[in-house]
Amino acid sequence: MAEYIPLELPDNPRLAQNIIHFARALRRAGLPIGPGRVIDAIRAVEAAGFTERMDFFWTLHACFVNRPEHRVIFAQVFRLYWRDPRYLEHMMSMMLPAIRGVQEEKSAASGEKRAAQALLDDLLPEVPENEQSEEGTEIEVKSTLTMSAEEKLRTLDFEQMSTAEMAEAKRMLARLKLPVKPIPSRRGKASVLGRQADYRRTLMRSMRYGGEIRSISRKTPRLRWPNLVVLCDISGSMSQYSRMVLHFLHAVANEKGAGWAKVHAFTFGTRLTNITRHLATRDVDAALKAAGAEAQDWEGGTRIGQCLHAFNRDWSRRVMGQGAVVLLITDGLDRDDAGALEKEMERLHLSSRRLIWLNPLLRWDGFAPKATGIRAMLPHVDSFRAGHSIQSLEELAEAISRPDDLGEKARLMATL
Repeated sequence: MAEYIPLELPDNPRLAQNIIHFARALRRAGLPIGPGRVIDAIRAVEAAGFTERMDFFWTLHACFVNRPEHRVIFAQVFRLYWRDPRYLEHMMSMMLPAIRGVQEEKSAASGEKRAAQALLDDLLPEVPENEQSEEGTEIEVKSTLTMSAEEKLRTLDFEQMSTAEMAEAKRMLARLKLPVKPIPSRRGKASVLGRQADYRRTLMRSMRYGGEIRSISRKTPRLRWPNLVVLCDISGSMSQYSRMVLHFLHAVANEKGAGWAKVHAFTFGTRLTNITRHLATRDVDAALKAAGAEAQDWEGGTRIGQCLHAFNRDWSRRVMGQGAVVLLITDGLDRDDAGALEKEMERLHLSSRRLIWLNPLLRWDGFAPKATGIRAMLPHVDSFRAGHSIQSLEELAEAISRPDDLGEKARLMATL
């Protein structure tokens, strides 16, 4: 017979119910919490007890957190649920514009909006079906298929998205994959079916028979994985697109089994900033917050030529080895010297195995390379593609896997 498990603490019967609701909020925020952990948490609180808030925090932390990236989410949900009801009102007012709450002059830290969303799932107002309002008009709720909504969202321009659509787009970007094929290296490995003769191994084996060569050893090239180097424009004209691209890059950098040896990310506006170590943070909110703090030129001017010069001078030899694939995300609108920009683009192109340029301006049907910066950069890229929607980022896999993919480069080069 199964053991009876009480779900009420003797001193505070409602505390167990609150722990259950707290665990549900953590599960909605992304923590893998099942019924077993909830029961363990109730038993731990009952056994350990607490006299201070931090004792209670660490007791639940020990039961619910087992990964480093979950610590931030747990801390923010705990703060909203147990520590700071006033801040919960503030987050409700941010997420529900119809509710007038406390408007504090502070920005949400990493994980706070996700934590508030997890707590407010049960508090969002529901529109009743087949019910009439005070004016006597009937309220109807129209529902569409999720796949149709996602399909529409895939082709929607990032700049045209609402706040809700932006949040859903970020969740879709987190699921995107960017696989890459391995590259044959110059070094080989022994293989019976190899097409290349391994003379070194053949001579070594002949020593066993007094120098007589009885068979020819074969070898096949070893496979290695290339690096992915991303140069993302964060100037004023690119701010909305760059934020979405960085969400996508965070998913690629933390994806297991994607094949990339390493993902290097740089932002540039008026100066070049290396944000590679920030993207290694598993929590996307904390990663982008740290990257934003590192890059001080968000939504500023654009000096593409100078920033590419800094990359070619300081970073090219460090990160461009092993046949790196380069993604350049920018609209190409630069007022610096076009000759210097063309020189740096040529050097970047020669250093990379493949250079792909994503330009959100390609969303316009009548786009033409009339800007001086675009005309200087276009001849030195392998593929020129749009980068304004989820669908355009999904098509990156095709551009990377096909060496002959030119995107829109061939058509636009004919107009130069």
